[in-house]
Amino acid sequence: MAMSSPSTTARCRRCCIPTTGIRRPRSIRWISISPSAAFRSPRATAIRRPMSRRATPANVPRSPPNMPPITRSSMTAPRRTAGPEMSSRKGQPMTRFSLPRWALGLEDPKAVGRYMERLDTHGVSRRDFLAMVSAGAAATTFAAAAGLPRVAVAAPNGKLAFISAFMSNEYNQILNGAFEAATQELGFSYVGLDSQFDGERQFNQFEQQVAGGAQSVVFNLADGSTIKGAARVAEQNGVFIGNVWDSLPWFTPFEGSDYYTLYTLPEEFEAHRAVTARLLAAVIEKFGGGDIIGVTGTNGTLTDRQRSAGRDDAFRDFPKTRLVDQLPGKWNREDSLKATEDLLTRNPGVVGVVAQNDDVAQGVIAAIQAAGLRPGEDILVVGADGTSLGAKSIAAGRQLATSGNSPAYAAALLAGRIYDVTHGWVPRASERMLNWRSLTVTKENVGGYLDRYVDNDGVQPFDYRKISKVLHPDDWDPQAEIFPLDVDHAWEGIAKPQGWTYPQAYLDAKTGGEWERVRAEYADHYKIKFDGPSPNRKA
Repeated sequence: MAMSSPSTTARCRRCCIPTTGIRRPRSIRWISISPSAAFRSPRATAIRRPMSRRATPANVPRSPPNMPPITRSSMTAPRRTAGPEMSSRKGQPMTRFSLPRWALGLEDPKAVGRYMERLDTHGVSRRDFLAMVSAGAAATTFAAAAGLPRVAVAAPNGKLAFISAFMSNEYNQILNGAFEAATQELGFSYVGLDSQFDGERQFNQFEQQVAGGAQSVVFNLADGSTIKGAARVAEQNGVFIGNVWDSLPWFTPFEGSDYYTLYTLPEEFEAHRAVTARLLAAVIEKFGGGDIIGVTGTNGTLTDRQRSAGRDDAFRDFPKTRLVDQLPGKWNREDSLKATEDLLTRNPGVVGVVAQNDDVAQGVIAAIQAAGLRPGEDILVVGADGTSLGAKSIAAGRQLATSGNSPAYAAALLAGRIYDVTHGWVPRASERMLNWRSLTVTKENVGGYLDRYVDNDGVQPFDYRKISKVLHPDDWDPQAEIFPLDVDHAWEGIAKPQGWTYPQAYLDAKTGGEWERVRAEYADHYKIKFDGPSPNRKA
């Protein structure tokens, strides 16, 4: 809790257990915390930072009895223990820590149970609890000495919030459900929020979550420019953030802060080029060529630009086909149905449609049927994302193909990253912007995709814990093909802001060999294949 005077003894608002204050300059806020608070909040570590305008949350957790507070003097260097090592940002090994002095009583299993009960550690194993006790006490003390970023180290049972651009399409609904499952596995509390495609609303929701004590927030942005302000608020309040899909071009996590831990999305150019090529090849085989229309997403968004670029590039290899018209479907079925109706009226005789995602494809299919035509026979359709309805439409013959990036994978990757950074792990520069490879799903391989990602009887498609490098330091598995994101490729054709230069950490990683090492390392750990059965399905 924040101390109200230079030196005082405060009492917890809930349980009145004294905590010792520390003399400090007036311009600096020192935080004196009980061990239970250290388990709960990334801001509850003995770390100096400028005074935040944000009020101290009222729900300070209750400390177990007979547990002395953590102060500067009590947070002495922990003992080294044998065990696997993890790398810091500078490539130096991070030593695993044993229990600090104040937690030695936790060597008694009965004491562990009592503390876990009092701390409300629902969903956390004893093993994870003890690891977190050790890491939470030690990591911040040694951050500066090890050359690590100046970030607070969070603890178990924090809150992760996912703030979606919109929940009206199936992709985000699947993503929200996967976040709920992943956070339950990892011991976070969770909330999913819908910004209804309103960037201002989304930023306000973020500020509300920060004020309410959220430990981490993941965005699917309604407006990419929101990320700049979000990164600033995250740094000021010690909240880790991640982002999937849209962003502000040429604004990277390096311009944000170390709290902006990951920007990620599937590699979109090649993925959408591949499904478009499938469509054009089938159109030539079935009709000898013909006119194609496009139903896009939302004009100007990064994902829409990247997918359109991949789509357009595919036409170069199929001169008997041509893209004759397009309209935005705004990533949802209703707008896509209306757009397709207009396009079919304006362009009679089209034989193919490139939909910008599978929700758009559902609207396209409905419009084709409403026009008295047969999707998959009279007009061929492809989509993207690999949603449940998209995969089922492929199996039924109404849709030709999709780029299956699995909505659930974004949740798996980001939840695993949030878990790791809130428990002391530090990503290398090459790990702060990542792509993953999509799977082109067609009639030939849709059966396996349905078994794992759609009709799975509640069996989760990923091992959410095994993605974590903290929980599995030796045998972590990305469970997809992962590689560093190239900003020149991702934002090709978009002018750089005046005066913009490549972040030095990004350049050093790209030119100094770290990119190749990271890519090779992730490939070596990639054992659970993206197109194989779920790792959770029993033989």
